[in-house]
Amino acid sequence: MAHIRYTARPLARCNGEPFHTAEEAWLWYAHCQIARDEGARFSAAVGAVARPCDPDDIVKEVQRLYRDRALRRSHLSVLGRFGRRLAPPDPWAGDTPGEASLWAEALDRLATPLRRKGIVA
Repeated sequence: MAHIRYTARPLARCNGEPFHTAEEAWLWYAHCQIARDEGARFSAAVGAVARPCDPDDIVKEVQRLYRDRALRRSHLSVLGRFGRRLAPPDPWAGDTPGEASLWAEALDRLATPLRRKGIVA
């Protein structure tokens, strides 16, 4: 049986520009995921603005927060819904105050670990 070797991925040469908010980081991830679902492939440091992470780094942090029970299924549902829409909750679009509250709560809990990792300024 062949032995599988695991090697570290090379990091981008530049550190990249961190996001201003967790909301901006989440919507960037959602945009990248939609593009992936449509068949796009990503390469490091090719976009207009270099970022300090891969899109997967953001979703891994959300998954960790869910495993640690900092986020509930309702938070994930709201993040997914508005991520697919690529826009935060909007009362003019029929979004409820409860959804806006869950959105803000989820992003607030996500902001701290993303700041710690240098993804959000």
